[in-house]
Amino acid sequence: MMSAVKNKNVRIRTIIIGVFFSIMYTVIGAKAIYLQVFCKSWLSLKAAGEYEGSLITYGKRGTIYDRNYSELAGSINAVSIAAYPALIKDKKGLSKSLSHTLGINCRELTRKFSSKHSFVWIKRHVTPKVVRSIKDLQFDGLDYIPEHSRIYPNKTLAAQILGLAGIDGDGLEGIEFYYDSDLKGGVVRLKVIKDAHGRVFDAEKHNKASYSGKNLILTIDRTIQFIAENALEEAAREFKPKSGIAIVMDPNTGAVLALAHYPGFNPNAYGNFHRDAWRNRAITDPFEPGSTMKIFLAAAALESGCTSNTIFYCEDGKYSIGKNLVHDTHSYDWLSLQQIIKYSSNIGAVKVTESIGKKTLYAALRSFGFGQKTGIDCPGETQGALAPCNRWSKIDAGAISFGQGISVSAIQLITAVSPIANGGTLYKPYIVQAITDENGRIVKKTKPQNIRRVISARTSGIVRRIMKTVTTEGGTGVNAALEGYSVCGKTGTAQKINARGGYAKNKYIASFVGFAPDEDPAISILVVIDEPRGKYYGGTVAAPIFRKILHETLNYLNLPAYRGTPQKITACNRSVSPKLPAGNKDKV
Repeated sequence: MMSAVKNKNVRIRTIIIGVFFSIMYTVIGAKAIYLQVFCKSWLSLKAAGEYEGSLITYGKRGTIYDRNYSELAGSINAVSIAAYPALIKDKKGLSKSLSHTLGINCRELTRKFSSKHSFVWIKRHVTPKVVRSIKDLQFDGLDYIPEHSRIYPNKTLAAQILGLAGIDGDGLEGIEFYYDSDLKGGVVRLKVIKDAHGRVFDAEKHNKASYSGKNLILTIDRTIQFIAENALEEAAREFKPKSGIAIVMDPNTGAVLALAHYPGFNPNAYGNFHRDAWRNRAITDPFEPGSTMKIFLAAAALESGCTSNTIFYCEDGKYSIGKNLVHDTHSYDWLSLQQIIKYSSNIGAVKVTESIGKKTLYAALRSFGFGQKTGIDCPGETQGALAPCNRWSKIDAGAISFGQGISVSAIQLITAVSPIANGGTLYKPYIVQAITDENGRIVKKTKPQNIRRVISARTSGIVRRIMKTVTTEGGTGVNAALEGYSVCGKTGTAQKINARGGYAKNKYIASFVGFAPDEDPAISILVVIDEPRGKYYGGTVAAPIFRKILHETLNYLNLPAYRGTPQKITACNRSVSPKLPAGNKDKV
């Protein structure tokens, strides 16, 4: 009896366990069918995420050439060192071994090796020698990633024009920034296969040429750029200025042949220089131009009906405008329009403005492009400052006529001179003349852009003749004269504004702008020297720099002498600047 009961209990337990397992198998089977049939796609993606990943690669950045196809900026293959922290066992030991070789603090390396991330950068763009030395140590957990490194083979040459590209290949300043979308290589996301530790051991292949960046062909001529930079450096040793700018332009097209700065910087090691040194000050920084503005006043007067022989009474050196007193450095009585420009008479400029009216002067300055951006293909351009004429007081109008109370950029000023040089047409300045693909085929070409006619050809010719007298004996720009060529120019000396809005003592901007030869100008040149020490007049500081750049550039371009009317030289070949008569100093 007991045996029967016992057997019955065993059967019951067996049935219960069987039912339980049957239910479990049914549930598991149902779940398996659900996952395999209904969740197949989702599980496949989930599984792929464990062993598949994406690797972002960037194409090689395009090359920047000068107008003669000399390389100014390029990219080379480089290697960056990365690490997989999970694979590094002796983190402190590895840190000590690599610290000296990589020049990275040991604690910083240890922190990176201890990161919770599966992948960390250790050092970007390492030299091949360093890579070989680390590979020879055969450390686990390190990887060597191929990349591209930006180089500037001419170091400081044209640095502010080119700007710079950062370690990730992004343009940060200058042309590199402005044309970043063209220069930058394409971005490719590749599928890669990873092992359990996150290491890549297989990746799909791609066509490198298909995503390289485009190339730029500049209007800049490397030789002329060197000439301009060298002239600025020589002047810096003599006058020790805060900074300097020199621009060389083709006045017949608006093409910029050189744009030099002092001081410069080396974009290969841009981190060693203050950010202010990176800036293209010829484009971004406004300044009061001083008496260089008188040539535009002369153009406005001629267009209004004056002639170069129209005379104005210059008040014997002192002229009151309300509570203000305008001075000349020499007492003049009657001067013609031509003489006002040659001797740079401030009172004469005021009298001309009073004669033609402030509306006429304002309209002329706007037509020449002042108070508005030129549209040059460079970042950060300033429009300068030219207040509407209905806000000018009588003294404002007078001050603007001789270049105070108005601010311009260097590129604005030399662009505005082009209509005087070329017969009256204002051209848009530009620096990139063509864009090519990786195979050198031109995909975009910049043509000279005629903005508008500013003055008549007749007025242009008269102003050129007036500007030529500035560089002849008795003129303020005699130091810019060049034997064998007829040089047209104008000096400028402007007192700088201080932080309180007044004019600072002993702080000046010396400038000279001009072109040559006079009958068929080939190049225009502007020199601007900020805060020269000792001497500060435009005719003493900036004019000799202009002459040096002009002389060497004309020789380089193989332009023959005596093109136009030969000019008599009285002092320009002396090693020491001549002492001018008191009335010929361009004091503003």
